[in-house]
Amino acid sequence: MDIGAQEHVAFKGTVGILGAGRVGTAIARLAVAAGYRVKVATSKPAADNELIIEIVTPGAVAVDAAEAAASDLVVVAIPLHKYKSLNADALGGRVVIDAMNYWAATDGDIADFENTHLSSSEVVSAYLADSRVVKSFNHIGYHEMEPDAADPETPDRRALAVAGDDENAKSLVAGFIDTLGFDSVDSGDLAAGKSFEPGTNIFNGRFNAAELAHALQHSLATA
Repeated sequence: MDIGAQEHVAFKGTVGILGAGRVGTAIARLAVAAGYRVKVATSKPAADNELIIEIVTPGAVAVDAAEAAASDLVVVAIPLHKYKSLNADALGGRVVIDAMNYWAATDGDIADFENTHLSSSEVVSAYLADSRVVKSFNHIGYHEMEPDAADPETPDRRALAVAGDDENAKSLVAGFIDTLGFDSVDSGDLAAGKSFEPGTNIFNGRFNAAELAHALQHSLATA
């Protein structure tokens, strides 16, 4: 597929956020502001999270992980070393956005991600074998999400890369990204997600759609 601005379809429905850290709650706030029904879950029972979710992500609802996993679109924003704590059966058939990153300096060396040529999202996708995994939101800082979100016609609107093996799932995610305030650029399949993992120029930069498409083309050409 040619890299370029992502065509997308309108998405209306519930958004489940697995993970109530800084990334998950930033995405949750943007989704609430965009008018989505947002359900946030952690490994704890919903009752344990109600107060903090009410304070940190007003408008979102604290739920158990199984209920969040049953949403129309699910964002996984937990520390990557905990990815096998996800309920693969509950996420079967769901469009899952992998917003996680492999940080060896923080998490230590994890064999699943060290001893492989695969991108981190390919490893996650192999575990979530029945899910439609799409990689995005991993190369923008949580503290940049709300300040950088902008209306569609804003000049030099920030863009996020989207990688996945399912074209319909990528289109759905692209529509979600647009409503949250960002352009999206299709980078290709999940393997191409390596182009915007930690340590890459894309991971460390801020790009509009044209700039991001060019950076992805260059990265894939030199891989």
